Amino acid sequence: MSKLTGFNVEDMVNVTPLKGGGETPEPKVEQLMSKLSRLQQGKKALEEELKDIKSVSDSLQKELETLQTEAYRLEEIHKEKEELCMNQQIQCEESEQDSARQLKQNEQSEELLEQYRCEIQEFKLKQRKQRMKFENQLHQLIEQHKNLHSMFTPERLPDEIERAENTKCQLLSAEQLKLAQLCCLDEELQDVRKQKQLETKAAETQEQ
Repeated sequence: MSKLTGFNVEDMVNVTPLKGGGETPEPKVEQLMSKLSRLQQGKKALEEELKDIKSVSDSLQKELETLQTEAYRLEEIHKEKEELCMNQQIQCEESEQDSARQLKQNEQSEELLEQYRCEIQEFKLKQRKQRMKFENQLHQLIEQHKNLHSMFTPERLPDEIERAENTKCQLLSAEQLKLAQLCCLDEELQDVRKQKQLETKAAETQEQ
């Protein structure tokens, strides 16, 4: 049995036998009072010990509750981190797909631009040939009018000159129409280039 403040609980149940095997004498009042006092002290010591144990138990219970709360909070944070990581992985995959799609669109735009360049170069070459042909026809017409001037009477000369001017106006109108078509093609090429620049900037902004 444990001892508290020098008090042994066994003293309350053990009685010292008389020598010679006689009857047990009645304990004296002083002895009883002493044992009662020691018992009260032992009870008080037990109460203090129980109070300390309860205090330690309460502290441990609070600490356990705190640890459980912290564990729950950490578990929630872990779940949030996992969800965030998964979302970021999905966004990364989507960004990679967008980049691949944008790269393919850029390649198609480059091919389309190259096709437009070739078409414009061919159109310019064709216009140059037509202009040279027009200039040759104009020179020939002027030379013909110079040669025919001596063949026609002065009365018919104004009509011939008017017909020549009409022909010249028609040729000039045809040339202006071709030039307008060339300007339209140039504007379409500029629009395609601007569209490509906007798509490239949008792709760079998305990657950032």
